[in-house]
Amino acid sequence: MKKDEIKRKSAANNTWLSKARKYQRILKVLVRLRFQNLMVFRLDFLGPFFVDGSLFIIQLLIFKAIYANVDSIGSWGSGAMILYIGTFSLLNAASMTICFFGILGIPYKIRSGEMDLYLSKPVSPLFRLTFECINPGSLLLVVFSIFIIVYGAKASNCRITVHAVASYLFWLVLMAFLYYIMEVLIRSVSFYLISTTRIEQLEEALLSLCFKLPGIAMYGIYKVIFYCILPYGIMATLPVQSMLGELTWKTALQGIFVVAVFAVITALVWKKGIRHYNSAGS
Repeated sequence: MKKDEIKRKSAANNTWLSKARKYQRILKVLVRLRFQNLMVFRLDFLGPFFVDGSLFIIQLLIFKAIYANVDSIGSWGSGAMILYIGTFSLLNAASMTICFFGILGIPYKIRSGEMDLYLSKPVSPLFRLTFECINPGSLLLVVFSIFIIVYGAKASNCRITVHAVASYLFWLVLMAFLYYIMEVLIRSVSFYLISTTRIEQLEEALLSLCFKLPGIAMYGIYKVIFYCILPYGIMATLPVQSMLGELTWKTALQGIFVVAVFAVITALVWKKGIRHYNSAGS
């Protein structure tokens, strides 16, 4: 019996490893094809560097104008707010670089029937949609955001320890995942609705609001909405709180729970949407 169990576990591990290698090869192919397409027209490759760099400067000017006469927000001084702005900008830049433009096309592919091509391939359609439109032009925004984070960490006078950095990176990755699944969830609604324009406009408004206003400034019903129902308020707030040493175990557990719940919701909506999808040829 023990030998049979060992064989089954070994077979399962080999299957998982072979699948991981398969998707790794597919990812390399998608990235190579993307760069080849971008380099056909050099302006398509270099243009985003200028656009994203200009956008970053405009965001900093807006931040300076808003907080020029504000000494603190809650327990956060200007240094912590700079750290917050850099963190939110990094989350946005990472999404723009890796997956945003692929996920953005989901509604059009559903309406046009182009989703058929993704469902007919021997690879997860969501995996391909996520990585097929990588945008290297947003890497400049990633670099700028990192500089702002480093500057904000120094300006906030927080203790830069290995534990603080590790905790910050953990929450940064977790919130980047939340950012991603929220993008997928919103656009997966296209399986059930003719148009999701209003929902996407709501997403833009929420991101714009939470970019300017951290979660620690929200109380009562607003905290429930932006922490639990529309969790954009925690995306940059929790990483910054972890860096500053202000993150309590209760808030941390709530954040992990929210991410887990939305991950399950997104997976269910996507899978049911795929089954609900009517082929253009049907």
